[in-house]
Amino acid sequence: MTIVTIEEQLRGWLAELSRHHDCHRQITAYGKLQRQIETFANWVILPWDRNSAELFLQLRRQGVRIGSLDLKIACIALARDVTLLTRNASHFAQVPGLRFENWLD
Repeated sequence: MTIVTIEEQLRGWLAELSRHHDCHRQITAYGKLQRQIETFANWVILPWDRNSAELFLQLRRQGVRIGSLDLKIACIALARDVTLLTRNASHFAQVPGLRFENWLD
């Protein structure tokens, strides 16, 4: 799991919480957020680091135009020479040298 993937997940949960102004309706959302954080604690989290950032800038200069968060995830995978698992093959296919697989289709 990349730290950027976790960022995406947390943004989603925080947006969900902000939609509920009734504190009783927030109970379920907070419970789901807590379970997600506890799950993340058991996974290896790949960081955003200098190598990833340099790859990001290089790929942007080369004209790779996918979403910034997707490109950051791709750069983390490239920097660590790992295969990215995704259902979004059309975006990630635009990243030169990136190995990716879709295990869901």
